[in-house]
Amino acid sequence: MTRKYIKRTLETVITTAASQFPAVVLTGPRQSGKTTLLKTLFGDHYGYVSLEPPDIREAAIKDPRGFLELYPPPVIFDEVQNTPDLLPYIKERIDAQRDLAGQYLLTGSQNILLVEKITESLAGRAAMLRLLPLSFREAAGQPQAALPWEPGKAFGAGSKIAFQDLWKGFVRGSYPELVADPGRDIQLWHSSYIQTYLERDVRSLRQVGDLTQFQSFLRALAARSAQLISMSDLARDLGVAVNTVRAWLSVLEATYQIIILRPYHANIGKRLVKTPKVYFTDVGTLCHLAGLKDPRHAAQGPMGGPLMETAVLSEITKALAHRGVDPRLYFWRTAAGSEVDIVVETGGKLVPIEVKLSATPRPSMASAIKIFSKDFKDRVLPGYLIHPGDVRLPLGEGVTALPFYDL
Repeated sequence: MTRKYIKRTLETVITTAASQFPAVVLTGPRQSGKTTLLKTLFGDHYGYVSLEPPDIREAAIKDPRGFLELYPPPVIFDEVQNTPDLLPYIKERIDAQRDLAGQYLLTGSQNILLVEKITESLAGRAAMLRLLPLSFREAAGQPQAALPWEPGKAFGAGSKIAFQDLWKGFVRGSYPELVADPGRDIQLWHSSYIQTYLERDVRSLRQVGDLTQFQSFLRALAARSAQLISMSDLARDLGVAVNTVRAWLSVLEATYQIIILRPYHANIGKRLVKTPKVYFTDVGTLCHLAGLKDPRHAAQGPMGGPLMETAVLSEITKALAHRGVDPRLYFWRTAAGSEVDIVVETGGKLVPIEVKLSATPRPSMASAIKIFSKDFKDRVLPGYLIHPGDVRLPLGEGVTALPFYDL
């Protein structure tokens, strides 16, 4: 069965990049749709080579110049992190025709290794783009929908999502295979994904030795999602060194499995918390690791708040990253306990966002945004309280409650 193609926000950006740069590098987690996107947009006039099979990989490593002669541009090289030593030879080919755009389209699922090699070999020659799992706007067929604080946003114009369906979507996750095929068994899919991810990506990064212990680390991290992350506490609970936890977190970040949200700092005369928070990129992955299979249990249980917060942060991150923008996202928390869940920096201004599990927003829920606005004054744009219900409501000066589907 051929699955339907879901239009991605990144399509316009990647087409433009391919018309302006000799190479385009598309990174992102496994199964986020990188290959499908490139084949859909460029498959008719580009060659395609996967660097995953061992024989292809060996040919590329043994005789890189001969390999590139065999597969001349324009060509898509998939999973190029398997053959990073090919990149200097791609540079050599590009430099022979420096003004020719769109010669090589490269994909990869390991950010650390790729960025390091690309910085060495393809600096100034390659556009770097990121494709994460589907955003809700992409899944709803509105890939170019604006964010609430952007010009042209029309509230109520989007697709409404019923409370139960919203939580079903959270538990299911946003990988294209699961969204395009509603009949797919999500437990089997996520279980297989994590196993494959552990075997392929984690084993290839030297920081991880014991995969069983790493799986325990994943579950422990899921239980702490959307919380301040203490590496020493996590290390103590798992019986490993703090440096091991730090290395494992870097592996997850490099393979796009987590988003590390750092605190926003400015000199406003208050003691601010400096510890980061960790979120999983995909809410479905988080639900699977936390053992949540039923949407109702997910919404009503102790993980409800972290799941909702993860969904909001993930949606904003995807909406921006899929436009080719590097998301500048933070949280704000004072030592006295005032906290704004997400702070978006855009055009030198700050957008404060609170996330609540209650579908009945009240003005008191916006108190932290009002404190934040008072502290940062004219740098602050109107703030938002995002919730899972269907109420759109002003909560006082400069704060509006919005349903998740309006995000």
